Amino acid sequence: MHLPLRPSPPRSRPRRSLSALLLTPLLAGCFASGGDGGGASDAEDGTRLRVALAFPPAENLSPYGADATILSRLGVTEGLTALDANGAAAPALAASWRREDDRSWLFTLREASFQDGADVTPAAVVTALTHATKAKPVPAALAGGTLTVETDGDTGVRIITADPDPVLPLRLSSPSLAVLSPKAYDGDGVGDGNGGKDGKGVVDPVGTATGPFELTEVAGATAADLDRFDDYWGGRAQAAGIDARFIADGTARANALRTGQVDLAEAIPVAQAASLDAATRRETATTRTTSLLLNTESGVFKDPALRAAARAAVDTSALAEGVYEGRADAGAGIYGPAVTWAEGKRVKPAGRAKAGDPDGASLTLATYDNRPELPEVAQVLKQQLEKAGFTVKLEVREYSRLESDALAGRFDAFVGARNSLLDTGDPVSVLAGDFTCDGGYNLALLCDKTVDRAVAKAQRTADPDKRRDAALAAEAAILATDADVPLVHQRVITGVGARTSGVLLDPYERTLVGAGTRR
Repeated sequence: MHLPLRPSPPRSRPRRSLSALLLTPLLAGCFASGGDGGGASDAEDGTRLRVALAFPPAENLSPYGADATILSRLGVTEGLTALDANGAAAPALAASWRREDDRSWLFTLREASFQDGADVTPAAVVTALTHATKAKPVPAALAGGTLTVETDGDTGVRIITADPDPVLPLRLSSPSLAVLSPKAYDGDGVGDGNGGKDGKGVVDPVGTATGPFELTEVAGATAADLDRFDDYWGGRAQAAGIDARFIADGTARANALRTGQVDLAEAIPVAQAASLDAATRRETATTRTTSLLLNTESGVFKDPALRAAARAAVDTSALAEGVYEGRADAGAGIYGPAVTWAEGKRVKPAGRAKAGDPDGASLTLATYDNRPELPEVAQVLKQQLEKAGFTVKLEVREYSRLESDALAGRFDAFVGARNSLLDTGDPVSVLAGDFTCDGGYNLALLCDKTVDRAVAKAQRTADPDKRRDAALAAEAAILATDADVPLVHQRVITGVGARTSGVLLDPYERTLVGAGTRR
């Protein structure tokens, strides 16, 4: 059930586009406007939440790339569907849906409005989803398939896929398929995940989304300010707004929580967990796997025998017990223990190359420091690979300064943490996006016909149980190439202030702050 819409209140501040806001200066160490609150109006109308996030925007807050989860975790954006606690598709902007035939689905919209006051209409949804299909690179949720969107009456949206897509409602739950107001696309009609670097414009989420919180100010990669959206269809948020800070250093995030500077801090480093009171730690099993991805297109790991040598050199138990201090599980595959249906059903990789002699072969191993354990993981891997006979150069950067080089294949090896069900909730989608020839987030640059056939077979499988079995078969085909060496399966630690409640923690890491989050 949703609340009736009320007329949008008058705006006392001018609307500014994201491209302008990204240039707004902010004093070091300070929040965007709103601060700690505590005045009489706050007491009556809810206080502002102070949130420390680990990953600064890497793509100008485009919804089509890694920044999409920043928007969803802050309660800014929504799609037609969402994921429930069991990983099934649940209503969001679509109140219901039905499958008309193998390739056609009809979604019925609920009554809702955008943060700029416009109604969420079938035409607006068509505009939003059509732009997503034209984004470059294509959002991971759409990898391996195409779709067209059309209106059906006053409340209906029909989505037609080129091939049968039995998990389309799951796919539409992806943060990268958020529905924004037509004003978000006023630039030139096509947004891209590269922040406009290819000249095709930037989708602007400032004041154009549908969630309980409205993005109003962005200060580059430092901070963002959000206000409560009073006409949210799901009910008025309990917090007056959010003052978000992007703090890449994990120790600094933990210190900010411990000293009361923030109410909520994501991705607390394992090494800092013991410094927090037990009541302020939340440990969540996730579908996130830390992997060693080897560049199969160029350099030393173009040779399958040397990829096999690297895989044989890795001791995953030393990483789980040492670096992660027992708060992670040794790598078992692309899908971790939180993916309970994979337990006992994994397929053993077949046809792996025989390990060759590295003979001092030189390589560059890269990772990022937004997740503080990763540089330590990379340092241990460096030692293990050197012991096996490789010569290793280690490169560590902040993620936003690393991603484009990694996708371009400028490193021989990459250590990254990836939530396998983040993009769609469908186990096949991450395989299509990360490991096929046309994948948009293929850090290993893998292009293997056997893998593509296995993934395509899984994509065509409609029955949920058989689809999962096909996904595990495709996982085995990927692991057989040694392009991906699963290292550990993570448990994420979130710091939650003693007075903070209603935090949204889930294994898919799509949510953090919602309408019921408050302090």
